[in-house]
Amino acid sequence: MTNLTNYHSHCLYCDGRANMEDFIRFAISEGFTSYGISSHAPLPFPTAWTMEWDRMEDYLSEFARLKKKYADKIEFAIGLEIDYLNEDSNPASSRFRELPLDYRIGSVHMLYSPEGKIVDIDTPADTFRQLIDKHFDGDLDSVVRLYYKNLLRMVELGGFDIVGHADKMHYNASCYRPGLLDEPWYDTLVRAYFAEIACHGYIVEINTKAYHELGTFYPNERYFTFLKDLGIRVQVNSDAHYPERINNARPEGLAALKKAGFTSVVEWHGGKWEDTALCLFP
Repeated sequence: MTNLTNYHSHCLYCDGRANMEDFIRFAISEGFTSYGISSHAPLPFPTAWTMEWDRMEDYLSEFARLKKKYADKIEFAIGLEIDYLNEDSNPASSRFRELPLDYRIGSVHMLYSPEGKIVDIDTPADTFRQLIDKHFDGDLDSVVRLYYKNLLRMVELGGFDIVGHADKMHYNASCYRPGLLDEPWYDTLVRAYFAEIACHGYIVEINTKAYHELGTFYPNERYFTFLKDLGIRVQVNSDAHYPERINNARPEGLAALKKAGFTSVVEWHGGKWEDTALCLFP
């Protein structure tokens, strides 16, 4: 199998379960040609899953050490997964732009409730239901619209290369209300969002993290052909928190892209993003 790359993974600097070197060593053992670490970037408040600013220097130094150590075995890139939280904390913030990173992933994991409380909506489906009922009075439509509003604002502001798990809420929202994904207003909302991504030229990752457990990619496979028609460049990432999961569902993701008409994926080679032929077999 070719196209052995991954640029969305989390190590011990945030909520990953192994150190940075363990991920690189495992990637090399699996035959990966390039690899990227993208720890959850600091937020304005402490969490159990994000990195703190006082660890940033060490994060970058450890990357530099490993890049040099394994230079003859794999191309290694360093990034961050940066949340859009509000106008002051997002991938376009100057503090993130000033960091010497190879790339940045833009994502949304949290929303403000009507009372101004920050609610983490990136949860299991049963917890998501409880949060929507408690903090948004069960108004799923308003939550979905707010989610895509924030994603659109993130896209407008910029400051990143890759859109992370582009429609991740779709699984939880469709569990809350089966049939949601087929409702015309939802489809219109998602298509407008992808059209805006295309206008700005961002890469969209096909996030395979939940495929084996939940049977879905992020974004939903039903939109792969639409992404192709829009001319959006894509790559397959596993969002791995364990080294042994860096290749989870990659073959399935590549096969789904090929079925949708894609002939290339974006990979990091020679210190830049390049379109590489999509190959399902060596």
